[in-house]
Amino acid sequence: MTRVDEEIRSRLTTDVPLVQEVAQYIISAGGKRLRPALLLMMCGALSCDDPRRVTLAAVVEFIHTATLLHDDVVDESTLRRGRATANQAFGNAASVLVGDFLYSRAFQMMVDVNNMRVMEILSDATNVIAEGEVLQLMNMHDPSLDEHAYLRVIRSKTAKLFEASARLAPILAGADASLEATCATYGQALGTAFQVIDDVLDYEGDAQELGKNLGDDLREGKVTLPIICAMRQASESQKTVLTDAIVHGNADNLAEILKIINDTGALDAARKAAEGEAQRAIDAAAALPTNPHQAALLQLAASLLGRRS
Repeated sequence: MTRVDEEIRSRLTTDVPLVQEVAQYIISAGGKRLRPALLLMMCGALSCDDPRRVTLAAVVEFIHTATLLHDDVVDESTLRRGRATANQAFGNAASVLVGDFLYSRAFQMMVDVNNMRVMEILSDATNVIAEGEVLQLMNMHDPSLDEHAYLRVIRSKTAKLFEASARLAPILAGADASLEATCATYGQALGTAFQVIDDVLDYEGDAQELGKNLGDDLREGKVTLPIICAMRQASESQKTVLTDAIVHGNADNLAEILKIINDTGALDAARKAAEGEAQRAIDAAAALPTNPHQAALLQLAASLLGRRS
């Protein structure tokens, strides 16, 4: 990961000061670097030490960072990782354009890897992520959204890059299609569980630990799994409260909404869904060669269920 961070810094070189300033601002904010770490751990599990894995780990982090820059503009977010979002600090125009720079720089780096299968995986993933963003936009403020439609969005918007990160390792290792599919399953399941837990934390987490405001999803009109589960079990009067909040993006009565979510057992139901996805990831990792990296992949999937930030 130290080498990945060095690669990220070296690839941010540009003659345009604002590009470098905005890109450094969001990347230096830290974050979990979970996607590049996943790629490296999967390479380790497959005993692949191809030096290109470091470049590809930086590529997936650039793609992820570009999506964050664009997301925060679309969502009109003001806080991420405990500090002002890039759009809040530099304006929407700079955020969108620097996001475009990071996307294009990621594709330049993919060309350096000189592997058409890698290009195919990452270009397809980038396209699916964009589709997921549009799907989420279409679903905003819709109280009738069901779990199937919700999962379709997060498997496109979030889990797809996890899947691609995990799939790149067997490609670099020259593994067969069956092993590639197993790694991809792990990544997709892990990414899905990660996002479900993230959505749960929007209603039960600690704002300081999360680095964002509780109830932000509702304010933005996003219908996530906790709300979907609450709507299934809510009384008519409770549904009216939730529907009004969803349709108008109103979290002024957040305390009442949180009580409804808790009273209906929605958080437990959502965590159970995440547990199912985490188990799917564990089952996939169990089929990989037994070594310390495989053990870390198993632990990573299990640890998501205790995630609090």
